[in-house]
Amino acid sequence: MTAILVTGATGTVGSAVVRHLLGRGEQVIAGVHSRAARAEVPEAAQVRAFTFGAAPAELEEAFEGVDRLFLMRPPAIADVRSMLFPVIDAAQRKGIRQIAFLSLQGVQMNRKTPHHAVEEYLRQIKAPYTFLRPNFFMQNLSTTYAEPIRTRGGIFVPAGRARIAFIDARDVGRVAASVLSEPGHLRKAYTLSGERSMTYWQVAQVMTEVLGRPIQYDRPSEDDYLSRLATDGASEDYIAVQKMIHKVVRLNLSALPNRAVRKISGQPATPLRQFVSDFRTVWQ
Repeated sequence: MTAILVTGATGTVGSAVVRHLLGRGEQVIAGVHSRAARAEVPEAAQVRAFTFGAAPAELEEAFEGVDRLFLMRPPAIADVRSMLFPVIDAAQRKGIRQIAFLSLQGVQMNRKTPHHAVEEYLRQIKAPYTFLRPNFFMQNLSTTYAEPIRTRGGIFVPAGRARIAFIDARDVGRVAASVLSEPGHLRKAYTLSGERSMTYWQVAQVMTEVLGRPIQYDRPSEDDYLSRLATDGASEDYIAVQKMIHKVVRLNLSALPNRAVRKISGQPATPLRQFVSDFRTVWQ
């Protein structure tokens, strides 16, 4: 059997990867770490226990019958050397022919991110990698930033007047399925952005029109934003990451749109208006 193991298979991106791979007729093994997560996997996919940090023998067992891997870093994992590198090593020992790694837009210019360390390691050991470097997910609006939008009608992020070429995580899943199913993507790195660059003020305008109620961009200062995170109980590591991320945004390093999604998957990137319409109940 030649199958694709998908880590994070029930997550925002991983679930989209599973769905699009199944749509292409691929044999999919969903790596899950809990019994409860198994219920979230489509019936057409095989479910297999997978845990970052497991013993080498357990990791190798997870790769039985697998020839390709979709690898993502769970947000809770900061120490990629002890948690992700052994997964990569096990995949190499089992002869995996492709590792599609969910990285980060601009990672090549930010050596402090865990994603940079993983990319460097994959290169160092000459692994058969494909790097997917998505821009800011539209899903941040429906998850991380959803509460103030829903309860106060405001987007609360310290982005100033910066522009972002937001991308739908569902499109990232579609691209991942393409690069794992088609030839020609080994040792390539793809920056994945939407086809339109927008300020958060423009995002608020779109949400206002689609949701039929006023949504504003609150435009907080960095200090106000980080203080709110601390008050809400966010960890120091999470606050540090958010500080770094929004500094990148204010420098307009996430502003450039592109057509990579269209080029690789054959379909255009999802417009923000469509995303807001699809997930409108989240903010109601």
